Parts: sequence; C-alpha cells; structure tokens
Amino acid sequence: MLRRLYDWVLHWAETPYGALALFLLALSESSFFPIPPDVLLIVLSIGAPKKSFKFALICSVGSVIGGCIGYIIGWQFMSGIGERIIAFYGLDQKFDYIRELYRAYDAWAIGIAGFTPIPYKVFTISAGAFNINFWVFIVASVVSRSARFFLVGGLIYCFGPRIQSFIDNYFNLLVVAFTVFLIAGFVVLRYIF
Repeated sequence: MLRRLYDWVLHWAETPYGALALFLLALSESSFFPIPPDVLLIVLSIGAPKKSFKFALICSVGSVIGGCIGYIIGWQFMSGIGERIIAFYGLDQKFDYIRELYRAYDAWAIGIAGFTPIPYKVFTISAGAFNINFWVFIVASVVSRSARFFLVGGLIYCFGPRIQSFIDNYFNLLVVAFTVFLIAGFVVLRYIF
C-alpha cells in the first residue's frame, strides 16, 4: 500500500499541479499522511532546479500549517483522532517518552523531530496534547522544517540532477550529521555567551 501511495505522490510531478500537490502533501504529512514531502520536493526541484527554493518554500509553509493542524488534533481531538494516528505509527507505547522529551527539551524536541526523519506528525499531535506553548511550537517548526526543505532545495539548486542519487542514498545520514552540527553549534554558543 505504501508503495502505491509513494508512486501516486510522485505522479504529481508530471502534472501542472505539482506545486499545489507539494503544498498539500507537506500539509497532510505534518498531521497524518505517511509519505514525506521530500520525495515530491526532490522530483520537482530536479525537473526545474531554478525553482528549487520556491518549491522548498511551498513545502515549508505547507508543513508548518499542517503542523498547526496536528497541534489542534492533539489539543482538541486527542481521544478520537490523535490516538488513532499515534497508534497507526506504532508509537502509542512511546507517548509517555515523548512527553518526557518535551519536558526536558521543549523546543529542541520539536526542532529535532521537524528536521530529522522522526515522524514529525507524532510530535505535532503530542505538542497539542501536552499543551506546549504554541508560539514556541511555531518558531521551532518554522526553523526546523525550513532548514530541512531548503537544504534539499539548495543542494539541487547547486548541483542539479546529479545530486538526486546522493540525497536518496544518504538523506538520513545527512540529516543526522546536520542535526549534530546544529546542536553542537548551539552548545558552543551557549558556553561562549
């Protein structure tokens, strides 16, 4: 089933509705849909490298709005919709652990989930359920989701289609490395200032 969804998502790159599909995919992925928008972002950007930053912006805006929908699901509809989504991803047993991550790391938990391959939707729903400060949630989401999508768009803008196989093969490693460097940078800044 996931493979058919994946193929369905990619087919939108061959239509005039690719940018709209990217926006809707990013929006739905942040609250419930299983296919990440990166796949369509990569295909659209490779098809038109000069528009890769535009596609990254569309993806970022859609993702943050979708994250807000996820937040509302957790805040107002956790017992009905939110619990089903969390269970669908097999993370219902980890829900208390996610609560502890929020207590310990607050915006960092959102930021890391927004940038890495961790299912962001679980954190958006959890943020609402745990009543995380909405503005902290928004700022962390904007920074992390934009960083993720603009990194992909920027690589394609600079290197064109030849970067696709590299991104496909090493995306998770690139994300982890960037996250480690990002956290290390903040730690260094904290101790310097």
